[in-house]
Amino acid sequence: MIKKLIRSILGKKKKDPTQPLILGPKQHGINPQLVSPNAVRVTKTLQDNGYKAFIVGGAVRDLLLGVKPKDFDVATNATPEQVKRLFRRAFIIGKRFQIVHVMFGQELIEVTTFRGASSDGSPKDEHGRVLRDNTFGEQHEDAVRRDFTINAMYYDPATESVLDYHGGIDDIRAKTLRIIGDPEARYREDPVRMLRIVRFAAKLKFTIDPATRAPIPVMAALIDNVPAARVFDEMLKLLMSGHALACLQQLRKEGLHHGLLPLLDVVLEQPLGEKFVTLALANTDVRVQQGKPVSPGFLFASLLWHQVLEKWSAYKAAGELPIPALHLAADDVLEAQTDKLALQRKIASDMRDIWAMQPRFERRVGKAPYKLLEHLRLRAGYDFLLLRCASGEIDSEIGEWWTAFMDGDGDQREKLLAQKPKVAAEAAPAKKRPRRRGPRGAAKTANPGGGGNKESGGQ
Repeated sequence: MIKKLIRSILGKKKKDPTQPLILGPKQHGINPQLVSPNAVRVTKTLQDNGYKAFIVGGAVRDLLLGVKPKDFDVATNATPEQVKRLFRRAFIIGKRFQIVHVMFGQELIEVTTFRGASSDGSPKDEHGRVLRDNTFGEQHEDAVRRDFTINAMYYDPATESVLDYHGGIDDIRAKTLRIIGDPEARYREDPVRMLRIVRFAAKLKFTIDPATRAPIPVMAALIDNVPAARVFDEMLKLLMSGHALACLQQLRKEGLHHGLLPLLDVVLEQPLGEKFVTLALANTDVRVQQGKPVSPGFLFASLLWHQVLEKWSAYKAAGELPIPALHLAADDVLEAQTDKLALQRKIASDMRDIWAMQPRFERRVGKAPYKLLEHLRLRAGYDFLLLRCASGEIDSEIGEWWTAFMDGDGDQREKLLAQKPKVAAEAAPAKKRPRRRGPRGAAKTANPGGGGNKESGGQ
């Protein structure tokens, strides 16, 4: 009543949701040189064939922030089949939402058809998550279907104008994240939105609107109902955003980490574990911000290492030899995470290699160090070793020795081999262990020699 009274006094009319605020170049300040020529080519081709077409979503958000987008999405009123016919290398993908991938060399432009109002007849699970919905509609309906106001703006390269249906430009200027529509209903439709808003808040250093934040602690458990592969994709985006540490801190703050990496609850409460994970994520963030490649295998090997350490120690305490014990520990940890994170086989293989190399770094006699130099994943294993040294898990002398050995020439390496290995001497058992007889199949559970490549480095 009070709001209506104020509006009547001030003569303020309720905004028509079908009519966008149109911003010209001087108002929005987007630099056209930051726009992908291929994205412009896609919008122009569609427009030349009588369709509407705009750059949309995160690319527009980044352009408004003066940042060159990594990816460009295009929204159009052309159907996926109509889009596909206009481009030589175009592929329709997706079941839940059909989209078209248009390829230009190594660059991929994702093209979506304007979504219509969500149909009540769309298949949903028992929690309200939409399973499939390919209802097409008008542009203003498409804007309503987008998740956050800052992601619901459209940029037309031809006219250099921005169309804003939900006050996104105001929220960008206020550095505020606000969901479109009823927060609880939108999170039920797609629980991954809760992870996305955490990623944006950490990456952009934006504040989450109180109404948008309120349902998250209560609805966090819905993420358990999302397919593991989709959660893994979102986690990968989060961890490789260049703000991984801030993202994980935000996840913990919002209570969203339990179903994703619950082991972080334990690790981050242990001094060595917290320091190790913090260093790993900080190093990853620096590499991303410097434009260097980042290895998902290295990243997840770092996050899960202290769980492997715990199980490795348990197997050794139970009488298992160190190397087989490490392989068994790796098996247990990877099997436990498969259902939760849907780790890809290549990533899991890289993780095994990195872990399996760690005890080999302690063998600094004879030909063993030279053989390790030939390992395809040496750089990853070495970088991992340095993290262990920096966190205080092992003596820094071993990392310094390997740095000198890898950088040294033949004579320098021989001198290093002639030195008494400090760590190896300290780690030597007090008495010789009796030799085990019989088959040890567990020793073959990992392949420390496979996967990865030296050029990719630790990250």
